[in-house]
Amino acid sequence: MEHLTRLLLAAQRGDVAALDRFVAETQGEVWKLCRFLGDACDADDLAQETYERAIKSLPRYRAEGAARGWLLTIARRVCSDHVRRAQRRRRNDRAVFDAAHVDAAFAPDATMVVELDELLHHLDNDRRTAFVLTQVLGLYYDEAADVIGCPVGTVRSRVSRARLDLAAMTTEPASDSAYLGPTGTN
Repeated sequence: MEHLTRLLLAAQRGDVAALDRFVAETQGEVWKLCRFLGDACDADDLAQETYERAIKSLPRYRAEGAARGWLLTIARRVCSDHVRRAQRRRRNDRAVFDAAHVDAAFAPDATMVVELDELLHHLDNDRRTAFVLTQVLGLYYDEAADVIGCPVGTVRSRVSRARLDLAAMTTEPASDSAYLGPTGTN
């Protein structure tokens, strides 16, 4: 049995020091996952919500899998909930702007520096999740498959496609007319 799982089981039996160690040893990964899957500005709050949910769920933890995977699954769900709420908020805001006939278009400055988290937010949610778990947090593909709840081959496929998407996003075409999109057409 792995170290984190032993700590979580001890915490489940009421060992507060074990719970403190579990949180201390996992908070970096949880925060990173929340930053890249949720929102960089809200990563602290999302990580805190992850631990709140985990502590409430602690009595139901059965150690059928590694504690790390159990916790990261909770974090992924917290981030998914956050993204859904943010999308609803944006749709509502857009409806308000449209109703008021306000042009809400945004044209980013061409000199703007593109950061990793911005690029990741342009990825499909499934690809972003697989990429962050394996390439940012360093989980093995089978561990990521457990967290996501899909086959290992699906994780490999999503990571591969995410890499291609990110490469396409960071490659600037020589000119707009010469750029061939992902399907090989203009």
